[in-house]
Amino acid sequence: MADIGFYHLTRTTLDAALPALLGRTLAAGERAVVLCGSAERLEALDQSLWLAANPDWLPHGTAAIGHAAHQPIWLTTIDEAPNGAKFLFCVDGAASARLDDFTRVFDLFDGNDETALAAARARWKAAKQAGHGLTYWQQGARGWEKAGA
Repeated sequence: MADIGFYHLTRTTLDAALPALLGRTLAAGERAVVLCGSAERLEALDQSLWLAANPDWLPHGTAAIGHAAHQPIWLTTIDEAPNGAKFLFCVDGAASARLDDFTRVFDLFDGNDETALAAARARWKAAKQAGHGLTYWQQGARGWEKAGA
């Protein structure tokens, strides 16, 4: 079973929040897969991760670049982990059928979008029924705050 954290974005965009979470992942010696909901999101994240200020270096790759096994962060629209990652980041409502293959899952969703909120609630319910460990995080004035769900 995976530990799944639901990350409710209320103060910043995904492009602003994701780099810090990925930076912590790399600092912990882990690899990550970022499962994107669309090719457009993948392309936008690819660009924004190269330009991120904190941390200022987030080495990553995509199918367009190749060499997945060498990429500490892999951006994809396919439910895969070709870089051997044990941390999965799901964005824009993307969902994985392989949650058990990961140690940690980060489900990031836009708290200003009612459709995204409803979809996140449905993913929470399904993950709970499947027996995964769940936590809920919301952006607060001082960063991520663990909240009751």
